[in-house]
Amino acid sequence: MREHTKVIKIGDRVIGGGNPVLIQSMTNTKTEDVRATVKQIQELAAAGCDIIRCAVPTFEAAKALAEIKKEISIPLVADIHFDYRLAIAAIENGADKIRINPGNIGSRSRVQAVVDAAKERQIPIRVGVNSGSLEKELVEKYHGVTAEGIVESALDKVHLIEDMGYDQLVISIKSSDVLMCARAHELIADKTDYPLHVGITEAGTLFSGNIKSAVGLGIILYQGIGDTIRVSLTGDPLEEVRSAKRILKTLGLKKGGIEVVSCPTCGRTQIDLIGLANRVERMVEDIPLDIKVAVMGCVVNGPGEAKEADIGIAGGVGTGLLIKKGEIVKKLPEDELLEALRQELLHWGEE
Repeated sequence: MREHTKVIKIGDRVIGGGNPVLIQSMTNTKTEDVRATVKQIQELAAAGCDIIRCAVPTFEAAKALAEIKKEISIPLVADIHFDYRLAIAAIENGADKIRINPGNIGSRSRVQAVVDAAKERQIPIRVGVNSGSLEKELVEKYHGVTAEGIVESALDKVHLIEDMGYDQLVISIKSSDVLMCARAHELIADKTDYPLHVGITEAGTLFSGNIKSAVGLGIILYQGIGDTIRVSLTGDPLEEVRSAKRILKTLGLKKGGIEVVSCPTCGRTQIDLIGLANRVERMVEDIPLDIKVAVMGCVVNGPGEAKEADIGIAGGVGTGLLIKKGEIVKKLPEDELLEALRQELLHWGEE
């Protein structure tokens, strides 16, 4: 289904038309603080963020976009609520895309002013609708907040902007209800060819938010629906990017990067497997290899269980094994395992 969506350009990136699903996140700095915002965006870009969104609640924030843009390498989306003048100011200061809900922008003439500014500079508009802000008449029509109501609301706003002569649009329909969100995406995918920005809104903390996002995005993306995603978490935006990368890779929608697999703990475990697995996962984040690394808790099943991995380590009593393709290549003291693995990865392919 993704192959048939409209191609939309956002800065120097494109979404839709079968292009790779791009990862988004949102800064939690004050946009007016240029230095802090740039620093966070650079960190997110290094972690794999493709598109960044910044809140623009003030004219000072809108003006800051021009300075921020000079120092970042990924497209910037301005997040606008209520004041149409902020949307225009954000566009004038170099935003690569704007996110609005036409329902809270105000009169038709104000929406038209935003559309005209975007059209002049060919800046795409993300039309966003959340279940929490569904219009009263649609709640009454569908006897509550429903997937059908969310879709109707979004398409009404899309048609409004189309009638104003603009079609560089991305649609975002979100709900914190995972199954409602999935159903809404299934419905809208059959009704429009605009690319979809997918996410489970207000998903929650790192624990619950990751689970809800993985389930919801998994259901949606597995059906070929979705062109760009955000994992919305109450936490460090870097965690959003890490989670999004893992979701896409698990679904086969993103290549590259080391995949770490590790066994569950059991009574045979003789090392700090949990700590070791977490250290390995952090260690490999910046190593540009497309291989699988296994971290096993004991030497009983370690070599066998690691056969599908390119390289792995298995712990024992004070010692551990370095394993390649299921074959033991070295026995080491436990405290040398991590560094031995790191050196192998840094020199991978040189032998």
